[in-house]
Amino acid sequence: MVSVTHSLTKAGDDAAARALLVAGLPDERGRWLDDVLSYAMSLYGEAMLGTGELTRDHAIGMCLTVAGLELDADARAAALLFSVADHHLTPELGIARLERDFGSPVAQLVGALARLKSLRPLTRAASSGQDANAQAEVLRKMLLAMSVDIRVVLLRIASRVQTLRHLADAPGLEREELAKESLAIYSPLANRLGVWQLKWELEDLSFRFLEPQTYKRIAGLLDEKRVEREDFIRRAVAQLSTELAAIHVAAEVYGRPKHIYSIWNKMRGKRLDFAQVYDVRALRVLVDDVDACYAALGVVHHIWSPIAGEFDDYISQPKGNFYQSLHTAVTLADGRSLEVQIRTREMHQHAEMGVAAHWRYKELGASDGGGRNDTYGDKIAWLRQLLSWRDEISDSGDWAREFKRAALDDTIYVLTPQGRVLDMTRGATPVDVAYRLHTDLGHRCRGARVDGAMVPLNTVLQNGQQVEIIAAKSGGPSRDWLSVENGYLASARARQKARQWFAAADTAEQLTQGRAIVMREVQRESQGHLPVSLDELATRLGVKSAEAMFVSAARGEIGPRALQIALRGTNEAPPTDAQIVTRKSRAKEGDILIVGVDKLLTQMGRCCKPMPPDAIAGFVTRGRGISIHRIGCRDFRIIADRHPERVIEAGWGANTEKAQANESGVYAADLVVTASDRQGLLRDISEILMREKINVTATRTQSKGGNALMQLTIELSGKTALQRVITSLSDVAGVIAVRRD
Repeated sequence: MVSVTHSLTKAGDDAAARALLVAGLPDERGRWLDDVLSYAMSLYGEAMLGTGELTRDHAIGMCLTVAGLELDADARAAALLFSVADHHLTPELGIARLERDFGSPVAQLVGALARLKSLRPLTRAASSGQDANAQAEVLRKMLLAMSVDIRVVLLRIASRVQTLRHLADAPGLEREELAKESLAIYSPLANRLGVWQLKWELEDLSFRFLEPQTYKRIAGLLDEKRVEREDFIRRAVAQLSTELAAIHVAAEVYGRPKHIYSIWNKMRGKRLDFAQVYDVRALRVLVDDVDACYAALGVVHHIWSPIAGEFDDYISQPKGNFYQSLHTAVTLADGRSLEVQIRTREMHQHAEMGVAAHWRYKELGASDGGGRNDTYGDKIAWLRQLLSWRDEISDSGDWAREFKRAALDDTIYVLTPQGRVLDMTRGATPVDVAYRLHTDLGHRCRGARVDGAMVPLNTVLQNGQQVEIIAAKSGGPSRDWLSVENGYLASARARQKARQWFAAADTAEQLTQGRAIVMREVQRESQGHLPVSLDELATRLGVKSAEAMFVSAARGEIGPRALQIALRGTNEAPPTDAQIVTRKSRAKEGDILIVGVDKLLTQMGRCCKPMPPDAIAGFVTRGRGISIHRIGCRDFRIIADRHPERVIEAGWGANTEKAQANESGVYAADLVVTASDRQGLLRDISEILMREKINVTATRTQSKGGNALMQLTIELSGKTALQRVITSLSDVAGVIAVRRD
């Protein structure tokens, strides 16, 4: 095995170093890890990282750290192989080699580590700036969300700890930047995962780099080495345990010396002098019930002297987030202070895993860390439990499968080119991102680059991807975006914004179309001179305003005949239902014409768009005359079944051919074209329509499964022209079928 004695282990010989690396693993897995180590060391050689640390030393340091966390063999192997992707022609080749030689689990861990490494510029940016706290919080969640396997995050934290260890003797600007990033991102993340030993080391090293003088001052004030402080804690634990056993209180007593960064944080946050920080050394006592809590408190105050004003009873008066515990501070015989926390095991479980978890009220603050339903926090609590269960889980892979269940799958996090992190609904697309950034950007979105490559706008985004939106200078969304089947929008907010744009655009278009219709009738009836104001004309037509008149004209609710009557200023009103029904016998003879005969108000059904010589019928509307429909129209059959008394027979009159020769003889028709999707299809169809001098008023195209479906609304003079267009379109290459809708 390659010698690792020069690394930070300082183990003394290969055997001792190996013992640390494979501690707790079955013999077979330990031998397998030997092979991994040999491969990694031969590959890395004398290569160095950007920090100046030898790659092999960093790998071994990472491996020792995760071994200390008692992670499995795959995680330790991934630590040793963390930089393999950088030592091959492409990262993909390196990961493929790992999968072949060491298995898919290791390759997946190393690949995920490489993806997290790509976040380094963003995590550094998150440690400074106006919204540093918000961005850092999102990035902490992002690190978890990107890791299908939580071991990846633990490996990343271990890597950062090793980097700070290496930089302990290398002052410089980069060291300070890494320290800021560690305090903003990795330390809170380690805290949330319950990896306390890594959290403390991250904080103390970072604090030492950023505030060296303050660090040295506090270290001097402690006036004792860490080993001595830990020995003090051991003696205090032993004394209290003996006294509690004497009164038959079953208790678990443990403690640790408070680390330097935590001491400074408390001094700064509460504006205390060092002498007022009584929890430099602390014990925690876990008992079975509330009575035992108070019994243990009596013992503590009996054997040590309580400090006045430093007792808090959070059992009888819990905190707002339901945290419960007894807190006291005492002075020992040698004059040193000690903080003691006493609680039941149930209270401890709630404090560490539930809504009162330490990070909630320490990091988020009391106002934000209460008893709200926080799915993310619940998952973090569950992950903490997994970490505490690792001693009970074998190296068989059950532990890995448990962690994979912990993936935070409710939200994904994507990046902008400027380094902003956006939390998006899972299934989000580049269009969703555009609308999230700005409504107008969403409207003008025309393309997107994901991780530098152009992608379709309905591409489903993944965690950690960088999304760059390409937008037009002006314009609006596509109606295809609103189709769920097309998959362009996953966000309800983005869909709402797109619908609002179309609602406003439709209204504007109708106003323009309606104004043109009204002014055309003005030109015919009054030689361009408007005899009354537009508002007066609207009043004559029974609508509230000129804008409402334009919209009604565009929708076909106000026809040419009604406009003519209103412009002439006659007293004729649209026929009532009774007047129309009395003419039913005349209607049988075909006297009701599409262009209007005998001053009857008629309008074409927009649902079926009839044209000669379709079999037609009329329906008496309320106040708008007769609506003409094709006999086979589905909408007509529905309303005819509901109101059969209002159905009237209709036919095309003798003047139909003459009507078709003038402007009023233009009819609308809906065509559906089904074709094999190919490049140039729309162009070829457009050329046919231009050659036939057909006006296209609306079009919608969908492509799915290699086929294209086109829905066209066209204007033409009648059935003969329609049949000619259908025949011409059927001859276009790739067209499967053409039918009138």
